[in-house]
Amino acid sequence: MTHTRRSFLQYSALFGASALASPLAGLAIPPGDKKLGIALVGLGGYATNQLAPALLQTRNIELRGIVTGTPSKIPVWVEKYKIPEKNIYNYETFDRIADNKDIDVVYIVLPNSMHAEFTIRGAKAGKHVICEKPMAVSVKEGQAMIDACKQAGKQLAIGYRLHYDPFHLEMMRLTREKVFGAVKIVEASDGFRAGDPAQWRLKHALSGGGPLMDVGIYAIQGARYTVGEEPLAVTAQEFPKTMPEKFVDVEESLSWQLYFPSGAIASSFSTYAAGVNRLYAAAEKGWYEVNNAFGYGGQVGRTSKGPMEIKHINQQAAHMDGVAMSIINNTPNIVPGEEGLRDMKVIEAIYASIKAGGKKIQIG
Repeated sequence: MTHTRRSFLQYSALFGASALASPLAGLAIPPGDKKLGIALVGLGGYATNQLAPALLQTRNIELRGIVTGTPSKIPVWVEKYKIPEKNIYNYETFDRIADNKDIDVVYIVLPNSMHAEFTIRGAKAGKHVICEKPMAVSVKEGQAMIDACKQAGKQLAIGYRLHYDPFHLEMMRLTREKVFGAVKIVEASDGFRAGDPAQWRLKHALSGGGPLMDVGIYAIQGARYTVGEEPLAVTAQEFPKTMPEKFVDVEESLSWQLYFPSGAIASSFSTYAAGVNRLYAAAEKGWYEVNNAFGYGGQVGRTSKGPMEIKHINQQAAHMDGVAMSIINNTPNIVPGEEGLRDMKVIEAIYASIKAGGKKIQIG
């Protein structure tokens, strides 16, 4: 299927100008309607420090269950979030969630290699699924996840919180309305200095790769929605490791170039060796950018005409509220499994290009 500029950008039109001013506007459930219940599957740093606190701010969905392989974490969550014992599961008992009417949605917040298994199990249990990015470690797994959710008649959403962030919605709008003309060049990069060498992100069997499979996917996303097209091909390069003893199993730093139908080019870099975090678009008649672009907050937006006057929001709350509303209203969500699958196709092409010595690879 060919993805045109129009088909790519149609989801952003769901929000419109009012949503840019207040992304949570219009998301509240009418009085009398109950909130959806969600269970977090995996209680690592992101679930603990971002998702659970955000669920205290959501209007349409609330935390009602947890799934963990670490029993010692349970008392803390029970005390802080009042999780009843009947809504607590481990990875072996997870399938019993099918009988729990308190829980409508499961959010998979596990290492990448576990996403497919638990998304498919969640769908078979009759639950809608939000799955953290990247959706899987291969295109084949991603397609299986989409198929399982469709067969179960349940929605699959990917954890692309920035599709609900006002700074990124503004980047999309500037492209869609051609405020500065057609986009010609995009620079989109994300990286940080990885700490603990024992963390799962540095183990290929769990992560599926290095920074590309962690933060580099944000740069792919940013380039795609800032150009407003689907890339046709990619060239990519891996750089020599400066800390080979730490990055035994995954790449440390890499770069890639995406080639789009209009002739636009996106250049990106991702690394576990240093901090970089930027989304920049150069168009025919000006430019626009967001610095600290892919962080959990603190974005700074500018254009060649001046600063973006935009208020910050809780991205995780907006994301989960938005997905909840799509479930409540039985309408497509704007971050479906198909969106995650497109990124997986780009990722596989990037790795193929690196393996081929930087050769241009067509994106399937």
